[in-house]
Amino acid sequence: MPRRDAAAATAPQQADSVHPPLHKRDNRSMNNALLVSDAAHFRVDYEINPYMHTDVQPDHAAAVSEHEAIVAAHRTAGRRIEYVASAPECPDMVFTANAALVRGGRAVLGAPPPERKAELPYFQEWLINNDFDVLEAPYPFSGQGDALACGDLLLAGHGQRTDRRMHAVLGRALGYEVVPLQTVSHRWYDLDLAVAVVEPGRTLAYCPQALDGPSCRRLRGLGMDLIEVNVEEAARFALNLISDGVTVTMTKGAPQLAAALRERGLRVVELDTTELAKGGGGVRCTALTLDNPLPAAS
Repeated sequence: MPRRDAAAATAPQQADSVHPPLHKRDNRSMNNALLVSDAAHFRVDYEINPYMHTDVQPDHAAAVSEHEAIVAAHRTAGRRIEYVASAPECPDMVFTANAALVRGGRAVLGAPPPERKAELPYFQEWLINNDFDVLEAPYPFSGQGDALACGDLLLAGHGQRTDRRMHAVLGRALGYEVVPLQTVSHRWYDLDLAVAVVEPGRTLAYCPQALDGPSCRRLRGLGMDLIEVNVEEAARFALNLISDGVTVTMTKGAPQLAAALRERGLRVVELDTTELAKGGGGVRCTALTLDNPLPAAS
């Protein structure tokens, strides 16, 4: 495995204090344990989504500050933070959500575009060292970016970066009932730009224009409270949020969604992601959920 440099190895983000193994905890909520990296090596070396332009580089110091503010907000909300240092050859490693999908003691690794494959050994090593059973994806798979846990349902994207055959793999490996959802263009290259889980089994937010007709009908058929988000706010990463059912951490610039969430009694924390967005990522992209609950006992 390539070596990380000293700057990444001593980055200020550190894992929180020692707890029982993640998959042996009492997991009754969601997004209470998150794996993050850092923005030490964040830059735009290639263009694999519509937001990336190699001639528009992020301000490095500002990107680091944005990421540190996101991590601080998670800790303030009471979320446990685990940390893996970024590697110099992996400019997108800050976007840990694409690394895998985790449930219980098992993880299915992502299978990203070729430009990001160098990240996988670092995440695989971390997961194995933390007692997860790690499976490799047999088809293209954008990790949690295209796989949103909603209780025992999995809202699973396809059509851009994830092969639909992965849905059966995820259902078998992780015990989910899969709800397939297709985004309509490369603009919505991951499902977490088009859909957000606000409260499992109760509240979802989505951009209808980002999904095809059958996918919209599937969401409406789930019987949950649906918050419709307009294209303008969705394009500013409004739906790329993290909710634990009490606090929603999201990007600034989406006042209508923020207001709708507050009307439902949720605490909303809005953060600047201007520089991170130049790599095509927001709040949700920067954290891999480690505590998706196992199926309820029958």
